Amino acid sequence: MRLRRTCKESTALLIAREDRRLSFGDRMALRLHLAACKTCTVFERQVLTMRDALSRWRRDESES
Repeated sequence: MRLRRTCKESTALLIAREDRRLSFGDRMALRLHLAACKTCTVFERQVLTMRDALSRWRRDESES
């Protein structure tokens, strides 16, 4: 199990995490990378913000 990931690999995991459950190794590697990389942490927050905004938009659309 390779725990060191590049920013490119980590951002791909952040996006993949929106569609599927990551393996244990991928989750640990991502957690380690995010602990050390401020840029990827900011990207993670952006992904979560977009997910929440889309959720609210879908909910609002279905109530109309």
